[in-house]
Amino acid sequence: MSDEPCPCGTGRALSQCCGPLLTTERLATTAEELMRSRYTAHVFGNAEHLWRTWDGRTRPTVVNPGAAQWTGLEITEVIEGGPQDTTGTVVFTARHVGGELTERSRFTRRAGRWFYTEGS
Repeated sequence: MSDEPCPCGTGRALSQCCGPLLTTERLATTAEELMRSRYTAHVFGNAEHLWRTWDGRTRPTVVNPGAAQWTGLEITEVIEGGPQDTTGTVVFTARHVGGELTERSRFTRRAGRWFYTEGS
């Protein structure tokens, strides 16, 4: 795994940040950590990670990371979503060539695992 900076913007190396989540070496401990790993999955086109971390109750049949060239992530608000919480919200802006996406993402923790539930 690479020692290049993780695309999620923490400043840590990919191998010490989102990389282990994408390769299933470990699970996210917070909603924000899962959000960052999902952004990184979009950067790398990793549909499998996106599908696996999407709540089965709201997940579409096919998960496609799309073709956008993502250029940066800014987390603007985190509400709950800690290791002992069962829900969390992460508000972020993800920039890509040609624009940006701002979303209020909701996460649910079930059986010790965080899942992306929905965004608005």
